[in-house]
Amino acid sequence: MSDERATDRLGQDLALALQAGDCLALYGDLGAGKSTLARALIRCIAEITDLDVPSPTFTLVQSYDLRIRIAHFDLYRIGDPDELIELGLDEALEEGAVLIEWPEKARDFLPDDAIAVVLEEEDEGRRAQVSGPQAAMERIGRSLQVRSFLDRSGCGDADRQHYQGDASTRVYEKIRRKDGIDRVLMNAPKRLIGPVLKDGKRYAQIAHVAEDVRPFVAVGGFLQQAGFHTPEIFAQDLDAGFLLLEDLGGNGILDKQGKPIVDRWEAAIDCLVALHRTKIPSNIALPDGPAHEIPPFDRDAMMIEVELLLSWFLPHKHGKEPQQDLKDRFHEVWNGLIDCLATAENSLVLRDFHSPNLLWQAGKRGISRVGLIDFQDAMIGPAAYDVASIVQDARVTVDPALRNRLVWRYERARKDDPSFDLPAFREALAIMQAQRATKILGLFVRLKQRDGKPGYVRHLPRIEAYLNHALAHPVLRPLHDCYTKAGIALSES
Repeated sequence: MSDERATDRLGQDLALALQAGDCLALYGDLGAGKSTLARALIRCIAEITDLDVPSPTFTLVQSYDLRIRIAHFDLYRIGDPDELIELGLDEALEEGAVLIEWPEKARDFLPDDAIAVVLEEEDEGRRAQVSGPQAAMERIGRSLQVRSFLDRSGCGDADRQHYQGDASTRVYEKIRRKDGIDRVLMNAPKRLIGPVLKDGKRYAQIAHVAEDVRPFVAVGGFLQQAGFHTPEIFAQDLDAGFLLLEDLGGNGILDKQGKPIVDRWEAAIDCLVALHRTKIPSNIALPDGPAHEIPPFDRDAMMIEVELLLSWFLPHKHGKEPQQDLKDRFHEVWNGLIDCLATAENSLVLRDFHSPNLLWQAGKRGISRVGLIDFQDAMIGPAAYDVASIVQDARVTVDPALRNRLVWRYERARKDDPSFDLPAFREALAIMQAQRATKILGLFVRLKQRDGKPGYVRHLPRIEAYLNHALAHPVLRPLHDCYTKAGIALSES
């Protein structure tokens, strides 16, 4: 590392690989840069570049309640390793991550899986050596790959900051450049999660969930050419799964209280109207490699999604597996409903067309006002699906008056289109609302129990309410009866 700025960058790189339970042991002589590294790491996790991070030389430990809780230890002044018990090292590791300067003084109290960072003077700069358990080194190696990608993209000296994660394995970073024009980094390693379920395929393969960044590049390019607003891609490494994207900002379609801004939701509906009038190709060319074939929202995909209710939600709700006769009836009813979709109008299904993925672009006009950021899992399927997605937003309550207003706006705009059949649309909308709500009930429980993301389950009551509304449509009467037998709390339709 040639200077203090390079040490700062390494601190950010380590911060974005850090997880709760990690112990980072910082070795080095006085003046080697341990405190500089720790300060950069803490500021990165705090997302405050000028955060005051005092040295814990005299207090021995300083705690920070951040996205990841951090305890920063400086053991230079301790006389006996037993003092670590009183300082609460074990508790700190249970609650978050730990940074330790002068870890040599911890002796046997240092965790066996500690990550060692050794800083040494070298010529006019410093050299850093990092070692630790394989899983931690894979995370750190991935983060260092990001820095290398940024170097190649002309953003090597930019500050990195955690931006957001989502229900997938993708993570995003805000890349803060010196010229003040931020970028967004998508970090999406190719990864298949879960066991083989059917015909040698995992859930993601059956449900047509994107396995790498190529679908994002392909679908985003197509949408841009068709007049929709998606992030410009400034740099890409398709094999590694890195994209450097335009930052569309954080101005969404909700107000400061988290409630829908009606005119923005209406603009989102207008965006769907335009999308459903757009001719969709079966495949989209990529500049290098094979074309991306847009998968169909077929029976297998729909069924594997609704089956999440059986495998995750019902056991969560009732504490036991559903009976076989209920499973048989569930599959019978859903296969019949999917048959009803055979004549439904098809279009590009963006899949998660709801408030977290719609960013308001002030100063733009028409459909360009709605920035689209999540479309890598797009399929060709019932056009009603994305209407269902926004009118039963999983993260924010859409009250009946707004729901009706949005559906009526869509129907009025489409009524003279040759491909639009109003009764068929309303039937497909009811089926897609039920399908999506059924999937999400199971998915959110799976995110908690399998993936360690408990925050999603707070939305379950809202999704159950959406499902209850959808089941009022006559075409869903058999499903209503099946779900009532399943013990899902529903009022009579």
